[in-house]
Amino acid sequence: MSEWKAKRFWKQAEARQGDDGWQVYLDGRPVRTPGKHALVMPTDALAQAVAQEWDAQTDVINPNTMPLTRAANSAIEKVAPQFDGVAQMLAEYGGTDLLSYRADAPEELVQRQAAGWDPLIDWAAVELRAPLRITSGVIPVAQDPQSLLRLRQHIDAQDIWGLTALHDLVTVPGSLILGLAVAHGRIDADEAHRLSRIDEDFQAEQWGRDDEAVTAAENRRIAIGNAARFHALSRCD
Repeated sequence: MSEWKAKRFWKQAEARQGDDGWQVYLDGRPVRTPGKHALVMPTDALAQAVAQEWDAQTDVINPNTMPLTRAANSAIEKVAPQFDGVAQMLAEYGGTDLLSYRADAPEELVQRQAAGWDPLIDWAAVELRAPLRITSGVIPVAQDPQSLLRLRQHIDAQDIWGLTALHDLVTVPGSLILGLAVAHGRIDADEAHRLSRIDEDFQAEQWGRDDEAVTAAENRRIAIGNAARFHALSRCD
C-alpha cells in the first residue's frame, strides 16, 4: 500500500497583516500549525517567505522544501511552551563549546583551529563579556560560572523566533559561540559551518573524503543556512 501524501488544494498563497501579526492565507483561509494553532508570525518578511514556500508546492506537498514553515510551527508549538528548557539545553553547550577544545597535534591543525577560532573566542570575551578557557586534548576544562551566566543571558534575550533559530545555529555546528556569532551578525551561516568543520576537513585532506560524510556535511550547511535566514526574517528591528 502506498503512503498517503497531502496534495495541493489551493490556487493562491498570500501573506496578510492582522491584529496580532502576519499570517499566510491559502485561497483566503489562514494556515494553521499541525496542532491547529494560529500561525501568526512577527514580521511581514517572514510571512512572505513562508507564503512563497506554500506557493512553490506542486501536486504533492513536500515539507522538506518548507524549512521556514517548519521552523515557524516549531516556534509556536514546541519552543513557546518550553522556552526555559530549550534555553537551558543551549546554554549547556557553553560549558563544553567546540571552540574551547583544541588539538595538541599536528601543528598544522593546531594553527588552523587557532586562526579560525581565536577571533570568535576574543569576540565572545569582549562583545558578550563571556571569556572562555581553552584546553588541548579531551580533558574537560571548567568554565567561569560568570561567563556561562552571561552566555545564558544572551540566549534568554531571544524571543521564541530567535530561540527557534538559535537551536539549529548551536546544535548543528555544536557550538554556542558559533550560534551566537551568527545571531549577532558577527559571521554568516557558511562561515559558521566552515569553522565547525576544521577538524573534519583536515582529516579528509589526510585520508580522503567519504561520500556519505560529504552529503551529511552539506545537509548541515543547509540547516545552518535555513536557521540563519529564519532568524533574520523574524527580526522586527
